[in-house]
Amino acid sequence: MASARQRVVLITGCSSGIGLRIAVLLARDEQKRYQVIATMRDLKKKDKLVQAAGDAFGNTLTLQALDVCSDDSVRQCISRVKDRHIDILINNAGVGLLGPVESISLEQMKMVFETNFFGTVRMIKEVMPDMKRRREGHIIVMSSVMGMQGVVFNDVYTASKFAIEGFCESLAVQLLKFNVKLSLIEPGPVHTEFEAKMMEEVAKMEFPGADTDTVRYFKDVYMPSSIDIFEAMGQTPDDIAR
Repeated sequence: MASARQRVVLITGCSSGIGLRIAVLLARDEQKRYQVIATMRDLKKKDKLVQAAGDAFGNTLTLQALDVCSDDSVRQCISRVKDRHIDILINNAGVGLLGPVESISLEQMKMVFETNFFGTVRMIKEVMPDMKRRREGHIIVMSSVMGMQGVVFNDVYTASKFAIEGFCESLAVQLLKFNVKLSLIEPGPVHTEFEAKMMEEVAKMEFPGADTDTVRYFKDVYMPSSIDIFEAMGQTPDDIAR
């Protein structure tokens, strides 16, 4: 339970990567200014977070199950927070999707939007009314540099980030009247297990429905160039957390 001087921070997508590092950074704050509620869809994946948090786990950091794609899960998670009081909401949960658009089904596209766009909107809609009533709060959305500029073969992921950026830029103006801040974070390439695994899986795929020239361009030009960029310019999750 947060003390009177602590700010309650709820973070989505904390099983690995950026979400995990943000949760640990805040929970291990030397001044103990934050009470962190770290969430993830599957609590069986909590071990890395618990280990990284150390003695902060169970003190300034607690865990909750949360699926941002489920209305019920979101409502239940927020209802378990004392007085529904969340000072800072950090929307970090997200998924990626790479490849020629001809080979990507509409269902796959919808799944990306369900997490990256509607998942974030779902969280904001649940938390924002309480912040507005208190005339205080901060909503942080983890977007991407791809929310500002399209990148070849990232058509669907980029579209989901453009969508959330437009939503947030519009909403931020409305929230000023209620003293609620809304911030977009737009990282470039980030070295995470998620990115590495996705790159590895994509390299092995066949991409049915796409012509041979496009597949060759994707595998022989885009993928090697993308890997080079990540190796040369990629930030770490700790860089983003700070």
